[in-house]
Amino acid sequence: MISSSAASSSLPPAPVASSSVAAAPSPGPALEALRASFAPVPGYLNAATLGLPPAPVVAALRGALDDWQAGRSDAAAFDEDVRRARAAYARIAGAAVSDVAVGSQASVLVGTVASSLPDGAEVLTVHGDFASVVFPFLVHADRGVTVRQVPLEALATEVRPGTSVVAYSLVQSADGRVADATAVREAARAVGARTICDVTQAAGWLPLDAGADDVTVCSAYKWLCSPRGTAFLTVRPEARAWLRPTAAGWYAGQDVWSSTYGPDMTLASDARRFDVSPAWHAWVGTAVALELLAAVGTEEVRAWDVALADGLRARLGLAPAGSAIVSLPDPDGARRRALDLAGCAVAGRAGLVRMSFHVWNDEADVDRAAAALQAAGLG
Repeated sequence: MISSSAASSSLPPAPVASSSVAAAPSPGPALEALRASFAPVPGYLNAATLGLPPAPVVAALRGALDDWQAGRSDAAAFDEDVRRARAAYARIAGAAVSDVAVGSQASVLVGTVASSLPDGAEVLTVHGDFASVVFPFLVHADRGVTVRQVPLEALATEVRPGTSVVAYSLVQSADGRVADATAVREAARAVGARTICDVTQAAGWLPLDAGADDVTVCSAYKWLCSPRGTAFLTVRPEARAWLRPTAAGWYAGQDVWSSTYGPDMTLASDARRFDVSPAWHAWVGTAVALELLAAVGTEEVRAWDVALADGLRARLGLAPAGSAIVSLPDPDGARRRALDLAGCAVAGRAGLVRMSFHVWNDEADVDRAAAALQAAGLG
């Protein structure tokens, strides 16, 4: 798993000469086909907030909505969309299909882990991590669950005997820093702690090994270019024994369509026992999006995305960070305003302006962002 040092928090005094800025690699046929499936949206640097849908995703959703309006929808037929999405996500995440559960939101899936902890458990998290990774544990304070928050760079060294769970985002939402997941996992195993990793800001551009963590969660509406309302949980087989399926319903049954009524319960024997009943139409789009992304090697996507992000960093005098996300200090919002005026879609997070590069972006987007910041004297 890739590791990274912390992203720079301020700009160095001297910019890097433009001749030293490396161009993005030439896309291979599969990546080029994927890039061609997106409608051009110049300046859209906001994958970390909301991914864009490829044209086939929009077409599939429109078709499903037309069928619904015409009374042609079949509830059971949506199972095929869920099956396809589960299989494609397993390829992207580096997991077995039998270890993948489906859900709606990352916080719900993290909540399953939090509800499975014994009273008095200690949870180690990253200070400033995304709320969906932290809040589900904090709400269990009344039964003695404690949450200790430490800097990302200290996460592995802060694991100690008595730590029950280490919960962290592989890529930090606010600034794009990448955790040293290998060190975190090794430290956790040394004391018998479990790891839960949120890969929402990584899946789709950073190669994953989901089976290396006990549990991972992922919302698919960002880098995976899917409709909002679809999410994934991966569970190592040995973790199924302690993880309580608190959201179990009919869709978690061994035989889904024979599980719609009580009184008896027979849950699926694999990770499907953690499934949450799917929001059907969202899964129509997710199946198509994930199959398109899974057809392209994630290493190639990473090379493209990171080259663009590091290209912008170089134009601004920053060292490369190996992340698809570029965040700059922006306490008064001036950088974001300059980018907005130049037609760049970006996000403001935690006193920073955040720009995120994905497969639909190109060198022209780097030029647009760099020129906007430099013209405003903010680069």
